[in-house]
Amino acid sequence: MRKLIKHLFKKHRPENRGAPIETIQKKADTLGEDASFAKISVTEPPKVKKRGGKLKWVLPMLFLVVVVLSGAVVVWGVLPVKATYKQAQILVVSVKELTQTLKNQDLEGAKAKLPEVRKKVKNVRTSWENAFLIKNMPYLSVYYLDGLHALNAAEYGLDSLDIAISTIEPYSDLLGLKGKSTFVSGSADDRIQLAVKTLDKVTPKISEIGTKIEKLKIEIDAIDPSRYPEALNGQPIRARLVEGKNLLHETAGLFLDAQPLLEVLPQLLGEPKQKRYLVLFQNDKELRPTGGFITAYAIFKIEHGKISVEKSDDIYELDDQIKVKKQAWDEILTFHKGVYYSYTRDSNLSPDFKVSVEDYFEKVYPNKFDFDGVIAVDTHVLVESIKILGTFVVKGRTFSAETDKRCNCPKVIYELEDYSTRPVAYVREDRKDVLGELLKQIMTKALGVSPSQYWGKLFQMGIAEINQKHVLAYMVDENSQKGIESLNMGSRIADGSKILGYKDSQNWDYLHINDANMAGAKSNLFVENYVKQEYQSSADGSIVKTITIDYKNPAPPSDCNLESGGLCLNGLLRNWVRIYVPKGSTLIESKGSQSPKDDSAQNLKVYESLGKTVFEGFLTVRPLGSAQLILKYKLPFKKDGKFMFLMQKQSGTVGHEYTILVNGKQKEKFALTTDKVIELPL
Repeated sequence: MRKLIKHLFKKHRPENRGAPIETIQKKADTLGEDASFAKISVTEPPKVKKRGGKLKWVLPMLFLVVVVLSGAVVVWGVLPVKATYKQAQILVVSVKELTQTLKNQDLEGAKAKLPEVRKKVKNVRTSWENAFLIKNMPYLSVYYLDGLHALNAAEYGLDSLDIAISTIEPYSDLLGLKGKSTFVSGSADDRIQLAVKTLDKVTPKISEIGTKIEKLKIEIDAIDPSRYPEALNGQPIRARLVEGKNLLHETAGLFLDAQPLLEVLPQLLGEPKQKRYLVLFQNDKELRPTGGFITAYAIFKIEHGKISVEKSDDIYELDDQIKVKKQAWDEILTFHKGVYYSYTRDSNLSPDFKVSVEDYFEKVYPNKFDFDGVIAVDTHVLVESIKILGTFVVKGRTFSAETDKRCNCPKVIYELEDYSTRPVAYVREDRKDVLGELLKQIMTKALGVSPSQYWGKLFQMGIAEINQKHVLAYMVDENSQKGIESLNMGSRIADGSKILGYKDSQNWDYLHINDANMAGAKSNLFVENYVKQEYQSSADGSIVKTITIDYKNPAPPSDCNLESGGLCLNGLLRNWVRIYVPKGSTLIESKGSQSPKDDSAQNLKVYESLGKTVFEGFLTVRPLGSAQLILKYKLPFKKDGKFMFLMQKQSGTVGHEYTILVNGKQKEKFALTTDKVIELPL
């Protein structure tokens, strides 16, 4: 049997390959084996596939499939993406040109540019919709949808811009813009009144714009930047997406929040009924919690858009109307010197303007509150206005924005201080009436000429001053107040998670430093402020923060001797300071705070106010001197990768320097000119 098997296996030898089965059977018979085995042996052996048979079709077919798939990827993936990128680059150029026309205040040019931008957005959409492969693949489809969301948002943005331009264009001359104004005949007052009377036609358009912007906001919210890489080819990707998304989100939120104000704008401008506003002038060179010492006031009437001054005087005249004097606030008695009664000039003690106004009219103002709102401006607004309108002469004095070497400050500031505060050998009535006269001249010049000459620049300046918190407002009407606050004009102490349209979150850090000059001449004209914030995170996730505030006065002291008649601008600064941080923060240690009664050291006082934890202290800064306040505290939340941080600027301050360090490494350094939100990693 072994021999038969051996022989049969020989069929696989070269000489036996292809031999008929009968031949194999004969060979088996000659070996003498039994018939039963022979029957078994004649079974057809498995055929061996010849090389080059069916296998020769596999590689060509595989190659064909690869070619087809590659072609599909190119046709439905690569080419549409490349075409989209090319069209997007063209679109970016047009958008920049449109933006520039808007910056140039050229409504007519922007209106002409809009159809071109729309067409290029459509071209991008056409190219992107051809990317069928990206659209239908599970992993890539989310990026395809992001592209559609961005295009939808762009179209809603263009729609809202188109409506806005068409709505504003009839008033372009009054706003100092380039466009086809329909209010070009008559005096400036006549044109203003006619425009205000027609504002009721604008209100429906505001609602229409709001609807478009709400849809834009929804599209932007649908894009998730975390899906994208941090960088590509050395260029930041995710950070730019976050920045762009936040910018659009904030802008959209700003309009939606301001919508109530815009809708009641005709009423605020005295249409159909007259409005009365109390205007307070705050001297930020003598810094107080809402922006400065209240030095003068005016009562404005607005009827059909026409502004008139009912009365203006220094603040002491208003305080003289208080016949029954009340004891001064506890803060005044504690930190001020020689003041024992409540006065209008000392009433702005809360950093929250609304709280200060309501507190004042409830406790101090002797008459019934018969104003529709209260507006406060500081010297920064005065200087910026004079830069645009030019030089003024009042009571023989020249007021300009040029730098006066006697104080290294604008000449208008020096002249106002020299006239109103320098001791004289005679009784000078209405020692601050020069300010009221100057304000009248400024208004007359601004309103009494062709709007196209000054109004565009004044309008832009006003927006900047509001953003930097040099103009504050409080309105009695609830909707008007809501709009005021949305423009950051209310100077409110804010909840970080609810400001600028951000979603609610527990992990928000917050900081507001509020200084008050309690009898230190006008030394805030010279004192420089530097704030350093250091974060240290522990293994258990807790965050300890150290804030170092440096106050430096590099200027020499003024002659503050009343008998010599010197102008006392720079003297000893008695500074009441409050640091507002997240509610629940725990003070660990502090250094640098003094007793307001003497120079002895005193720990910071800790309490809760306006939804925040407050660290309160006091310090003095001498001319050519400095002071430092250090506080270390634990935040009420633990680290979770990153967190949002809201810093609120004090009204009336100009560009205090802020530095932020995380675990010893510097992350940010900037001048705080407006409220600022940043994202910090830990």
